[in-house]
Amino acid sequence: MATVQVALWVVVLLVALAIAFDFMNGFHDAANSIATVVSTGVLKPGHAVVFAAFFNLIAVFVFHLSVAATVGKGIVQPGVVDVHVVFGALMGAISWNFLTWYYGIPSSSSHALIGGIVGAVMAKAGAGSLVAAGIWKTVAFIFVSPLLGFLLGSMMMVVVAWAFRRSTPSRVDRWFRTLQLVSAGAYSLGHGGNDAQKTIGIIWMLLIATGHAAASADAPPAWTIATCYAAIALGTMFGGWRIVKTMGQKITKLKPVGGFCAETGGALTLFLATALGIPVSTTHTITGAIVGVGSTQRASAVRWGVAGNIVWAWIFTIPASAFVAAVAYWIGLQVF
Repeated sequence: MATVQVALWVVVLLVALAIAFDFMNGFHDAANSIATVVSTGVLKPGHAVVFAAFFNLIAVFVFHLSVAATVGKGIVQPGVVDVHVVFGALMGAISWNFLTWYYGIPSSSSHALIGGIVGAVMAKAGAGSLVAAGIWKTVAFIFVSPLLGFLLGSMMMVVVAWAFRRSTPSRVDRWFRTLQLVSAGAYSLGHGGNDAQKTIGIIWMLLIATGHAAASADAPPAWTIATCYAAIALGTMFGGWRIVKTMGQKITKLKPVGGFCAETGGALTLFLATALGIPVSTTHTITGAIVGVGSTQRASAVRWGVAGNIVWAWIFTIPASAFVAAVAYWIGLQVF
């Protein structure tokens, strides 16, 4: 009985750690949702985080749990995951998130979590225990999502410039101050829909591994869905202010029309990825869209040095979080 109680407490603590990661995910990635709408002056920071959090939360009613299924069942072979793997994965992801938040670097919470899972699983059972299809489509979208965001953001900017070519700058500004509320809401909806499901997926993985959920179930328990969407919304409300300035102004100077085009391009990319069940980085997506908008003005409008530093953070995310996760897995074995 004592052993069962200890095992139950470990599961409870890991669920709490996963929810803390989800909160930190919203906190860390709030900048992606609000940076453009804040930097263009359309919304004040306090209003922007509440606005974004609302759309994070209602995403629960919009998207199917395709991403949660990929994370929960499509990355690791059945029977490999245990409490030590989940502990390692979460510690790897949380450590990288905290480090990049502290230095104001827009990195991917999504890929930190995937890297954590990969590192912990490899430490336990080697690369053969990973599901290649799930890993490769996630890795592919490290490149696809910013490129798609870039293309859609720049195309939107070109189309809007042509459509409003006879309008005065003041009129365009007035129109897009209103329209940017629509695009910011859509982007926050996509952010909540994709990112909350990653934490749902890892809790689902844990519950299956410990016998608290059936591997044959089509969906995780309802409480995991409600809790994870609420946690990411609350995290967004507190906002990752260290990253807002980097995303909103350091890459390129944005006006409301540019913010609208970047957010719309990013939102379309997130909707597509979520429908396909692919866990993508909201950071990668919006960065690509912002660079795309800036590049339509002139190449020098983009601060390529800042963009390059962000790309280096992307490159190191999965291996760095995987390394920490492998170490944390070993520590977990010694502790519980």
